[in-house]
Amino acid sequence: MRIDSHQHFWIYNEQEYGWMSGQHKAIQTDFLPEHLKPLLLQNGFDGSIAVQARQTLQETEWLLSLAERYSEIKGVVGWVDLRSTEIGRQLEKYGGHPLLKGVRHVVHDEPDDRFLLREDFRNGIASLEKYGLTYDLLLFPKHLPYAAELAGQFPKQPFVLDHIAKPDIANKGLEPWAQDLARLAAYPNVYCKLSGMVTEAEWGNWKEEDFAIYLDTVFQCFGAERLMIGSDWPVCTLSGTYEQTITIVKNYLKDFSEEDRSLVLGGNCARFYGISS
Repeated sequence: MRIDSHQHFWIYNEQEYGWMSGQHKAIQTDFLPEHLKPLLLQNGFDGSIAVQARQTLQETEWLLSLAERYSEIKGVVGWVDLRSTEIGRQLEKYGGHPLLKGVRHVVHDEPDDRFLLREDFRNGIASLEKYGLTYDLLLFPKHLPYAAELAGQFPKQPFVLDHIAKPDIANKGLEPWAQDLARLAAYPNVYCKLSGMVTEAEWGNWKEEDFAIYLDTVFQCFGAERLMIGSDWPVCTLSGTYEQTITIVKNYLKDFSEEDRSLVLGGNCARFYGISS
């Protein structure tokens, strides 16, 4: 099974998607399963993981309702308020849904760089194991040391790093991202998504070789056994088409073994999120 490990859906309105500024006009419209399905088929994917784009419980409910209707949505990474004293009640309501595979918080927009280590947030993380839920780490490079500390504190909690932590690809920035990434990858409970790279490059003006050193670094850190391909559609369309975005990783994998290619293109995602069909 081949799975796009990271994509989004939304019905656009300015109030709920305030993170979209003037430079995001191209994606200030609706993106729904019927728009994604032909792209999955054309690029050889059996399905995808739908990831939250709003920090509301209504978002989680909406994504789960889509996943119930569209079989190509293999799982949902939703949102619950991990800092809330009501987290137990929220997880009781949503945690048993078979299509809720994990949760995410938009950590890189929090003013506190040490947000991941807040006591209330860690209490929320501690609640996930009971429901078998994973956690997606949405970070900037400056957050990687705190993510490593968090991963060490919760060795039984599966984490996955989104967008390789958004290094400064446009300016060929490598350190301290690479060193801090290696620290995080040292924890075997942490995986990483090969996603979000084209929007960290110069939009619409990149070459596949621009990503080689970043992919080399990520593979050295995590190995093929803990990496998964992801498009970050529709956000990726700000800088390239769906096919162009996915092809970067597919071409990089050409000299890998068939086993390793299968892992990165779907096997690892299926294992991490507990997807059997």
